[in-house]
Amino acid sequence: MGVQGSGKSTIGVLLAERLGLPFIDGDSLHSDENKSWMTSGKPLTDAHRLPWLHQVGDRLAGSEGSGVVMACSALKRSYRDLLREHAPTLVIVFANGPIELIASRLAARQHEYMPPSLLLTQFADLEVLEDDEPGLTLDIAQTPEQVVDHIVAAVQAGSVLR
Repeated sequence: MGVQGSGKSTIGVLLAERLGLPFIDGDSLHSDENKSWMTSGKPLTDAHRLPWLHQVGDRLAGSEGSGVVMACSALKRSYRDLLREHAPTLVIVFANGPIELIASRLAARQHEYMPPSLLLTQFADLEVLEDDEPGLTLDIAQTPEQVVDHIVAAVQAGSVLR
């Protein structure tokens, strides 16, 4: 999880390869309406996100037991709780970093429908992982490979539960 430009997809692809699991980019599950809304520079509301979050949850639930790595913003605790209703064994990796670093990454990339102007709204919505949420918070100032090394080590040590 994380805001746009935090490296969710890059880290997710590397992690999936390392663990031998499929990767799903949650962005691919957004409706055309949601994509058009964001393309116009408007942030999604909770009402926009709810059907998408259920789709993400359904995909996660379909992989319970076999495993999957999914990139998904899931910025609010309520979103993550909804995903856990679908997939109770969900473990979140929070790709965390300062807004300046992420803004510099956004300036260097082109996204299909997510303009950099929405970054501030994402930080406004962001709720960091709480102590009772299974997961890890990792510093994205590290290379994606280093982040994946930390995730794999935590999984192998069984320390992804807080």
